[in-house]
Amino acid sequence: MAQAIQSRGPVTGTAVKAKKRRPFLLDLYGTAVGKKYVMAVTGIMLLGFVLTHMIGNLKMYLGAEDYNHYAEFLREVLVPILPRTVLLWLLRFGLIGAVLLHIHAAYSLTVMNRKARSVKYQSPRDYQIANFASRTMRWTGIIVALFVLWHLADLTWGTLNAVGGDGVFVRGDAYGNVVRSLERVPVAVLYIVANIALGTHLFHGVWSLFQSMGWNNPRFNKWRRGIATAFATIIVVGNVSFPIAVLAGIVGK
Repeated sequence: MAQAIQSRGPVTGTAVKAKKRRPFLLDLYGTAVGKKYVMAVTGIMLLGFVLTHMIGNLKMYLGAEDYNHYAEFLREVLVPILPRTVLLWLLRFGLIGAVLLHIHAAYSLTVMNRKARSVKYQSPRDYQIANFASRTMRWTGIIVALFVLWHLADLTWGTLNAVGGDGVFVRGDAYGNVVRSLERVPVAVLYIVANIALGTHLFHGVWSLFQSMGWNNPRFNKWRRGIATAFATIIVVGNVSFPIAVLAGIVGK
């Protein structure tokens, strides 16, 4: 025993510093499962926004007064508890954050899947149903992202609303701005194409949502397909109807 003790080497005073653990949520997000959950949760937020945005825009068919009243209502929500437009901007920042997280999670998952070819994002689940939509998710996502920037510059900031039109953007006249924008044929075509891309993206997004959240069962795949198809169709038909209605003179100044 004494010999064993004497044979020990010199002990240094250097201690190994324990590695500081990251917060649980960051650790979870570092995994493929965590990224799928983030994509699913942010996807639900964005689906809710797309649906409510489309429903709100249906006010166009009631005329300028109702549509402008709806636009003003969004700016006045929770007044006087909060100053005017504050809640609207908080919602906008929340949506921007959701979009950025959604994009980052999607990109990170793609990188992880390329590094581990044997681990696929999709499990065997009649994947052919969403084959075209899944293959084009990256491109439809890019198209939708670029369209959102155009949409903001066109109808929120007003910097593009007058391009090719009568040169008028009236802040506060949401109805008139929409009509002046969509009566330009190239812009109307842009809105139609972008919303078809959005519908394709939504179809696969809703379909994959169940898989990402672990709500997948072969018995329910038919329902999942029906829900994804119905949601995407409602959004596309609703949004595409606006430029068509303006060009057809159903909605006008």
